[in-house]
Formats: sequence, C-alpha cells, structure tokens
Amino acid sequence: MDALIKTLRGTKPDGKPSDPKLAGERPAELDPAEFLAAAVRPDRPRPSRAEAEAAVYTLLNYIGEDPTREGLVDTPRRVVEAYDELFQGYHQCPAEVLDRTFGETAGYDDFVLIRDIEFTSQCEHHMMPFYGRAHIAYTPVERVVGLSKLARLTDIFARRLQTQEHLTAQIAAAIDEVLKPRGVAVMIEAEHTCMSVRGVAKHGAVTFTSRFTGMFRDNPAEQGRFLSMVRSPQR
Repeated sequence: MDALIKTLRGTKPDGKPSDPKLAGERPAELDPAEFLAAAVRPDRPRPSRAEAEAAVYTLLNYIGEDPTREGLVDTPRRVVEAYDELFQGYHQCPAEVLDRTFGETAGYDDFVLIRDIEFTSQCEHHMMPFYGRAHIAYTPVERVVGLSKLARLTDIFARRLQTQEHLTAQIAAAIDEVLKPRGVAVMIEAEHTCMSVRGVAKHGAVTFTSRFTGMFRDNPAEQGRFLSMVRSPQR
C-alpha cells in the first residue's frame, strides 16, 4: 500500500519551513490570498447541487440507512442547504469587511479589545464542529475599524473548513495586513467535537491558541495586559 504524506501549510514536502529564514524562529507567514479575497475561485469547477445531493444520498446508504424512507427523503436537500449556510465564508472577502475605517479617535493610542466573540467552525480533518470564543485586540494607527467588523471577520474564516491554529493565524494576519496597526493579539478557546464525541471522547476539554504581531509580539508587558483583560471576570 502506498503511503500518502500530507504536507503542512507553509512547509515543503520534507517537513521543513518553506522559508529557511523562518526555521526555528517564527511560524510560516500566510499567503495573502487567504485573507485578501474570497476563497472560491471562479476558475475552479464545482459540482452541481444535484450532484451534491446525490453524494449525501450515497453517504446515507453507506451508513446503512434507507434514503427513500419518509424521514430521509428530503435529507440530501436539507444537508446541502445547511452546507450553503455553514460554509458561506468561502464566498466572502475578509479584506472587504475591514475596508471602512474611522479617523475620529481623538488621538487614542492604546489597544482596542473585543473579547468573547462566539463562533462555530468545522474541523477540516473530520468535518465535525468546533466552537468557542475569540478574543481580538489591535493597536490602531490614527484610524479604527467598526467593532462589529472584527466579529464578522471571525465568522468569515470560521465558516470554512478549519483547524483552530489556522483560524487564529488568519484572523491576526488579515487585521495586520489590512489595518496596518502597531500590533495584533488574537486568542481562541474552543471545544472540538471530533475530540469530545468521538475518539478519546473527552467532553469539556478546551484548546487555546494565540497569535501576536508587532508590539504584542515584541513587548511581553503588552501580551500580559491583553491576557489579563481577556481573563478578567465580566461585570
């Protein structure tokens, strides 16, 4: 049997970083195409809706069900409609969400933090949900973005097949590239159903990931302030 080796994002097939300068120091940078445009390319062929529904019909047969029984007759259609909603992030442009900014900040020069942004995404390994909260901070340079835009940005990336690590990096990279702030901090805490309801079945286990750029990466005191504010109890 031939073995298939899947390369990690940002690495060569031999497992080494694509850029030797990043080896052992900083994580591989993301391709700007991941956050400056919608993920669905017009030149990529896509199955028809009928073909997608037929695939669901096949899966129902595979698990031992009868797709023709009353309760399942419309299931292929419903599943495809649900996929259209769950994965709508592929058709949305992250950069456009951050495009409109405001300059009336009265010289504000501290960071802006939005915490407890709830999200649900789908694990790309098992196509099972993971869900939790994102905490995002950035230190603006003259102009700020509407607060709801950071929540929308999170949803765009979350409504794609993801790993939590990649989701964290994408949110930070998009803010860093589009807004050009002095620094970005992103922390995500999430529970993965591919771990809680299958496999080791450890319900309640929470995974934390973080990404820091600019002043948050270079200044431990700013990282500490961010983490302290994220963890402080709500009033």
